[in-house]
Amino acid sequence: MEILRITTAGSVDDGKSTLIGRLLYETQSLKIDQVETIEAKSKSLGYDYIDFSLATDGLLTEREQGITIDVSHLYFSTPKRRFIVADAPGHVEYTRNMVTGASNVEVAIILLDARKGVMAQTKRHLYITQLLGIKHLIFTINKMDLIDYDQEQFDSIVEAIKALVNQYDWEPQLSFIPVSALKGDNVIVKSNNMPWYEGNDLLSLIESLTLTEDNALDGFLQVQHVIRPKTEEFHDYRGFAGKVKSGVFSQGDEIEIFPSGQKSIVNSIEKYGTAKNKVVAGENATLLLEDEIDASRGNAIVKTNHNLKIDKKVKTKICWMQSTDLNPNSKYWLQQGVHKSLVKINQIESKMDWEAWKSVPTDCLTMNDIGAVDLQLAQPLMFAPYSDNKSLGAFILIDTQTNNTSGVGFIL
Repeated sequence: MEILRITTAGSVDDGKSTLIGRLLYETQSLKIDQVETIEAKSKSLGYDYIDFSLATDGLLTEREQGITIDVSHLYFSTPKRRFIVADAPGHVEYTRNMVTGASNVEVAIILLDARKGVMAQTKRHLYITQLLGIKHLIFTINKMDLIDYDQEQFDSIVEAIKALVNQYDWEPQLSFIPVSALKGDNVIVKSNNMPWYEGNDLLSLIESLTLTEDNALDGFLQVQHVIRPKTEEFHDYRGFAGKVKSGVFSQGDEIEIFPSGQKSIVNSIEKYGTAKNKVVAGENATLLLEDEIDASRGNAIVKTNHNLKIDKKVKTKICWMQSTDLNPNSKYWLQQGVHKSLVKINQIESKMDWEAWKSVPTDCLTMNDIGAVDLQLAQPLMFAPYSDNKSLGAFILIDTQTNNTSGVGFIL
């Protein structure tokens, strides 16, 4: 059954946890003891309704504060599709968590409070979804029951969001749904309280979204381990094992090694000891080549006639995740998969001003800032712009002193 990966985002108290909790409850994805605990807890708090947010706020700190601070992955399914939901934090200081939690999803559900409309955090989440290349955006206007299901207020929020999108050259598929996560309006079934809304309920929409896979990208496998048994039975065996990060490899493909430039042909492909005719992005595989070629961990096997770039200088967008500022005078490790290279900051050009909804000049990035940064690498990097190839256009920066992950980057 097809899996759809979703991230949820929204400001604090917009109702994300309640919405997801209701989806889990209504699709019977919660265990009996979970349901009993939620019902008992809701009753002990004096509620005359089930507090569905208790199904997702699993951390003790979150339950005490009533907010989500970590990215939690939740699972539910229907007869039509399986779903993995990355529930991202809503609080401003945890914006960086959304970048990591939403890095491999196909759909983003962005919640807004119908009473408040578009807020600065809405802009942050919208920008991050496009930075990550998420093509399907579902804006869920929640708490419609608190504004008496007013269509005019809903329409004004829709127009405000469209105006934000139109200021950039983004082309996401936009959907807008008026809901009440607490009451259940337009979550699992269409609501009778909003006859003016002609679209699908949320569950029907995510069940029917069409996903596309792009296996036409350049073939790229990063070597994680060289297998040399050196036994009598496998005396000449030399396999290059790793994950296919991009494209497809088939038996007979012409390849080259990066960075040495040596060329050969894929003689055979194995996956967990079983012969395969081809492997695609996301699969782990072992490639055996026709020639004895020297390659080691961090090197890459690339199909010839590729369109990938090789350079020591890259222009990037970086989400800064460390409490200490991005220091132009410090060195960092740039890591792409298992490939690592020392890097220095050539220039910090700009960062996003969320109120103004545009980039402004700066020479500094603080925690949760997203800005344009030029990098200088000690070794050449093989890459593609993130907009063309997510696997080969993303990286992390690591503090050389603490080994902490300092930032997440996207190559322009």
